[in-house]
Amino acid sequence: MSRKSLVIFALIFAFAVTLGSAQALATRGGKKATPAATTTTSSLVLVLIDSRDGAAHWGQHITFDVTSSARYSFVRVDCYQATVWVYEQSTGFYVGWPLDQRTFTLRSSVWTGGAADCTALLYSTDADGSNFQSLATTTFHVAP
Repeated sequence: MSRKSLVIFALIFAFAVTLGSAQALATRGGKKATPAATTTTSSLVLVLIDSRDGAAHWGQHITFDVTSSARYSFVRVDCYQATVWVYEQSTGFYVGWPLDQRTFTLRSSVWTGGAADCTALLYSTDADGSNFQSLATTTFHVAP
């Protein structure tokens, strides 16, 4: 995903959150909305697909063992070499999302080799992409 695409996505997401908040306040006559009590049970565990030494390496493949009671759950992986953002991928982990598209390949056009530190975020949204909720995170190191 290019930086321009990421910026556009972030702007659309921020606009949707702002619009949703304004609609919620308008619906309640300007009164502060009371959040609904919902409990989402979630876990996120890194799974190394083709590692031979128990560590993630550049160019290898990973996935995640995801448990979530959310209807639409996704995992996003971001990796950095020092302060340089070199990798981002997001994929669905819910019924209906193709199983063969739940694999992350640890490389990108910017990340052409070397070690990196990564964070995986399990999150959920509604079907229209609204109501973003962070459910779980895990961090891991990718060796060269």
